[in-house]
Amino acid sequence: MLMILNIIGSPEEIRQAADYLKSEFEMKDLGTTKYCLGLQFEHTKGGIFINQSNYIEKVLKRFHMNNAHPLSTPMVVRLLYVNKDPFRPPAHNDEIWGPEVPYLSAIGALMYLANNTRSDIAFSVNLLARYSSTPTKRHWNGVKHILRYLRGTSDMGLYFERHENAKATNLVGYSDAGYLSDPHKAISQSGYVFMYGGTAISWRSTKQTLVATSSNHAELITLYEAGRECV
Repeated sequence: MLMILNIIGSPEEIRQAADYLKSEFEMKDLGTTKYCLGLQFEHTKGGIFINQSNYIEKVLKRFHMNNAHPLSTPMVVRLLYVNKDPFRPPAHNDEIWGPEVPYLSAIGALMYLANNTRSDIAFSVNLLARYSSTPTKRHWNGVKHILRYLRGTSDMGLYFERHENAKATNLVGYSDAGYLSDPHKAISQSGYVFMYGGTAISWRSTKQTLVATSSNHAELITLYEAGRECV
């Protein structure tokens, strides 16, 4: 089965491409793409708005959070005291929750959102995903915090503005590092985002695999990862 979402070009080029494909394959023209793989496409005169509001509603109902009180941030404030950090690793006396708590399923659903249209939850999801095999009540509360945040921001997404002049659009990238952002293992965090025409098209928040010896070292590691993505 061949699926084509969009053909880009002038009206004449689009018509020629469609006619050629129809001559080579048995296919149907379903019109403008409005929904695909959990993503919604809303076409306006000024551009395209991509969001996952329907998918979010399904996720909230799946984890019985559809009637939860919404929150304005994707995670709680982390404390400088290691022993009071709500996202600290499990202690020897902490109860490790088993499969009766759908922690892995929730993390998977949140990762799908974070990777597609919701860069605002990328850091918090990455942080909680580290405890997928040893979740505690604290970590599950962190997952529910994200779900409550999504409850109040389900209509957020990415808007790709139409630009008549291609020269008016620029590819801009930003990178940053959180030196020793994981005080429990002395690991830093990398983060970057690339924007085209003012809209994010690629982003990542991840734990560094090397132990940075300084804040400059952590920044260079992140810059290297961002450079690879750009190339």
